[in-house]
Amino acid sequence: MFKRSIIGLLALTAVPMTALAQPVEQIDLRGEAAPTARGQPYAARNLPDRIVLTPGADPTTSMAVSWRTDIAGKESIAEIAELKPAPNFGLLATQIVGNHVSTISENGAALYHEVRFSGLKPGTAYGYRLKGAAGFSEWHQFRTAKASDAPFRMIYMGDTQNNILEIGSLAWRRALVQAGDPQLMLHAGDLVASRDDMVHDDEWGEWTALGGWAIATIPQVPAAGNHEYVDHILPDGSEGRKLGGHWSAMFALPDNGAPTTKKTTYYLDYQGVRIIVMDGTSAIEDGTLDSQTAWLDARLAEAQGNWKIVLFHQPVFTCARPNDTPELKAAWKPLFERHGVDLVLQGHDHCYGRWTAEDGSEAGREARSGGAFQGPVYMVSVAGAKMYGLNDRADWHPDRMAEDTSLFQILDISPDRLALRAHLSTGVLYDGFDLVKQPGGNMLEELAEDVPTVRRCNGPAQMIDGPMPPDRLGPDGLPCTANAKD
Repeated sequence: MFKRSIIGLLALTAVPMTALAQPVEQIDLRGEAAPTARGQPYAARNLPDRIVLTPGADPTTSMAVSWRTDIAGKESIAEIAELKPAPNFGLLATQIVGNHVSTISENGAALYHEVRFSGLKPGTAYGYRLKGAAGFSEWHQFRTAKASDAPFRMIYMGDTQNNILEIGSLAWRRALVQAGDPQLMLHAGDLVASRDDMVHDDEWGEWTALGGWAIATIPQVPAAGNHEYVDHILPDGSEGRKLGGHWSAMFALPDNGAPTTKKTTYYLDYQGVRIIVMDGTSAIEDGTLDSQTAWLDARLAEAQGNWKIVLFHQPVFTCARPNDTPELKAAWKPLFERHGVDLVLQGHDHCYGRWTAEDGSEAGREARSGGAFQGPVYMVSVAGAKMYGLNDRADWHPDRMAEDTSLFQILDISPDRLALRAHLSTGVLYDGFDLVKQPGGNMLEELAEDVPTVRRCNGPAQMIDGPMPPDRLGPDGLPCTANAKD
């Protein structure tokens, strides 16, 4: 028997427990009354499910994984080995003990487990499997980041939120197929609705069903949106919101965030790219804006790689709402410009928009034609079924926009070039650009390929409850589903 020494760093998302101890507290994940899934398929069982891989703060040497079992699966145990072509590579495996928390949801009692892997080799493939009461899962695999600034590919998704499995799966699965071998998958918040479309646990069951084995293989980098927060009653009887319990149970994120938002802010460096994840909801509603801003400033200032990408939910520039997000725009936009952020990825608006200049697309093009470097590029996208109508600035403010349209984005990054391509959920190329790194800044190259005409509904969006009237047609000749957003 061969043995390897890989240290498992144990980090808790809720109540501290050893892997073999009986949980001392049960976390209630239930939300308000809502319809259950057809056939109730999302109850925990005696083999691991909801397996989600996340990167460590240093993805060259660390990864983390979370999973769920029924309450009989009290051992939080993973086995990991360097992946070999031999079918018995598992003889090399080391067993790592993690932690678990006990939960109760609309689907009954369950345990959520977490194990963190460290001491890994850069640029190396590993296989791992996870324990449930009835035995181990199948072997899953991942590859650590390389120690160099080697080229890599990743996926960026906007809000999935509603009709998660029915419609969101179309953009997700086309993205996974079309990207081929992405090394990361980024989510700009509102992964689920957490309101009254479905019970909360069913929504998270659908979210993990979207990617299946892929989200156990490709490290997931999520930002929390306002729909990851759930309603709760404050001590004074008023209604407030708090981060939903599923978030910490399901994502074993790097523990390096802002002091006031340790569960939802973090950063990682991946092959020459610093990715910083912020929490706009907490900044706006919970008074953490100053703390997050100071932390963001420090993380941007110390970044050593060629590229800086910031990911969060509420957009600096909006394609749907009448006004931009004033708090975040005032606090964070100056930092993006001062520290040379290359790309700002956002969600929340349920439309597509790309901005290269605050004064509008024409001003941006004129500046670049005169030799100006490109500042941060801002993007908003949507992957799911819920759509908002374009605002009255959409014709001149963004460089490219879309309404009533589900998309995904693929990014290819090398030391001197960042190429982003936005695709419709059918796989058709819709938008894109390249940023070319120069000694003084970035030059932006417009997409050379032909793309479809701008996708939008005819007539102005209307503020109504329920489906849009049939006389407002969408870009595919179907009734438009996009409502105006106040």
